[in-house]
Amino acid sequence: MKESILHYVWQNKLFTAYDMKTTTGELVEVIDVGKLNTDAGPDFFNAKIRIGDTLWAGNVEIHTCSTDWSKHNHHVDKAYDSVILHVVKEADTDVFRIDGENIPQVELVYPKHIETNYDHLINEQKWIPCANKIGFVPSIFIQSWKNALLMERLEQKMQSIESLLAANNQHWEEAFYITLARNFGFGTNSQAFEHLANSTPLSVLGKHKDQLFQLEAILFGQAGLLQADTHDDYVEGLKKEYEFLSAKYGLKQMDAVQWKLLRLRPDNFPHIRIAQFAALIHSSSKLFSKILDNPEIHFLRTLFACKPSDYWQTHYLLAHESDKKDKNLGTQSINVILINTVIPFLFCYAYQKNNQILKDKALELLEQIPGEKNAIVNGWQNLGLKIESAFDSQALLHLKKYYCDDKKCLRCRIGNKVLTMKK
Repeated sequence: MKESILHYVWQNKLFTAYDMKTTTGELVEVIDVGKLNTDAGPDFFNAKIRIGDTLWAGNVEIHTCSTDWSKHNHHVDKAYDSVILHVVKEADTDVFRIDGENIPQVELVYPKHIETNYDHLINEQKWIPCANKIGFVPSIFIQSWKNALLMERLEQKMQSIESLLAANNQHWEEAFYITLARNFGFGTNSQAFEHLANSTPLSVLGKHKDQLFQLEAILFGQAGLLQADTHDDYVEGLKKEYEFLSAKYGLKQMDAVQWKLLRLRPDNFPHIRIAQFAALIHSSSKLFSKILDNPEIHFLRTLFACKPSDYWQTHYLLAHESDKKDKNLGTQSINVILINTVIPFLFCYAYQKNNQILKDKALELLEQIPGEKNAIVNGWQNLGLKIESAFDSQALLHLKKYYCDDKKCLRCRIGNKVLTMKK
């Protein structure tokens, strides 16, 4: 049996509190179970326990068996001298502090079905551990959990943004540019795009934002995609322009091998995404400032509806002509950019500036964007969960990755609900 289930029972007061006694027969009243400690030291801090006629304030340690106390060397560790109660499933020996003083113990008694449900969840091999039970969880309860999950996801993204800001001298536009570039890779080429942005200062692109061809020359050159000899006038022109500009700014191109095309649809080829990225930079300066000034969904969709130069209407690759087709950044791609770049940045900025109105606007934007379409979202829908917007899909993507996949059911509110089900 894992200690984690005992921690769960203790933390949520699911134990039988009536007539709880120590192994020596003293009555025990749990006034406050304490705060769970995720670092080294006793399992719960600042508990309040009445043992007999004495009210104790201190820490609680939990083990499966009493003998684990000495196995874990707590009897010689001063950090455990503050333990006022040792909680166990089975009390098979006495336990002592360093000075030899006996520590009170109780055997935790709780409903059998909690342990049975826990074993079922941990051993379940379905898409998520509670696949057979989630349908019995009230929808209002699930919605409440989704709200918390979304905030957890945004806070996680906010930490990444704050680290990026620290690395860029708190320059919001630069940090936004790097994150935006990464998300223009749409997963497969995210790392390559981030490398491209890090090796191509925004200040350099800003000096040439009025000349789309020069922006294309810099970005394609920096991406390492202008090395092959061709008979294509456009490509040869890019090469000459890049040769001049790279020497002027001391730019160093990346290795083209970082870019991936395998199993990508042509519309997602990195060449198309770079051309779209160049068009976006060409059409707007101080992009994040514009977003802050007008964080409305219609404006944002117009802002990111970038159209690459005419050359790319008849090409998917450099020097390889194809049938004519508009290569504008599509609605679904714009939604991905809004979800993964714009909204997290708005939320982070609002948090740092203590701007509740802007924070609410960021959440409102998620509710105005359709839910994402992928295998994980489909999996939740197959289990009967409604996904009405990106607010829902983002929360459930987070739940699957950080709770279900690792079977952290004891940390999940849905898992907690399932654990207490009697059938």
